[in-house]
Amino acid sequence: MGILDGKRILVTGVTADSSIAYHVARIAQGEGARIVVSNVGRALSLTERAVQGLDPVPDIIELDVTDTAQLEGLADQVKTTLGRLDGIVHSIAYTNPRNTMGGAFMTSAWDDVSTAFQVSAYSLVALVRACQPVLAPGAAVVGMTFDGTVSWPAYDWMGVAKSTLEAISRYIARYLGPRGIRSNLVAAGPINTLSKQAIPGLGAFDAQWGEMAPLGWDPNDHEPAARAVVALLSDWFPKTTGHILYVDGGVHTAGPS
Repeated sequence: MGILDGKRILVTGVTADSSIAYHVARIAQGEGARIVVSNVGRALSLTERAVQGLDPVPDIIELDVTDTAQLEGLADQVKTTLGRLDGIVHSIAYTNPRNTMGGAFMTSAWDDVSTAFQVSAYSLVALVRACQPVLAPGAAVVGMTFDGTVSWPAYDWMGVAKSTLEAISRYIARYLGPRGIRSNLVAAGPINTLSKQAIPGLGAFDAQWGEMAPLGWDPNDHEPAARAVVALLSDWFPKTTGHILYVDGGVHTAGPS
């Protein structure tokens, strides 16, 4: 028996087998969960290819978290595919990296910044609200962040959006706690994904992160972060909510070398 035996989980943002969400889906299945995955627009074709590596191949839901109609229909789609939800994985983020990252912080326009906020932060509460009719008591919401408590080189407005995401998760924990629903985040170190490749200058982080991390760091190893997400989806953290679980090799605890 696995730690997610009998659980039914929505995993968003499965874009490729290099995405953290893909590895969450893979491990969740191995731990006994039934899953459905989602993505949006042109990325759906990438998702369709990626999920062929999962066993069994899950259903795919098209979900644009900025589209009110799609959000309003999400609960019905989940009900058709899974019946209920015991867990939601929020692995959604988007911004125009040329306009909001890589040193563009002081020149970014509100139109670009507001898109980053809506897709990368507000989408968490929009997603959870849309799923409430099918969320089982005791369900778990788990999202992905990149330590929003400090400023990072090149991360710029996405860092601010992640700070907002972290606050939103805490408020979800407050308001849904009476139903036994938990909301937590995993703050992973830099991992090589498609989205990371689009961030100007972030690749230079890798060697430095490995030097700073007491446990070392491999940016090609998705397993530690994915396992943390799966653990938070399970019943092994029944009284943990509003929390950020760091999976960064210990960088957040260490001072300069």
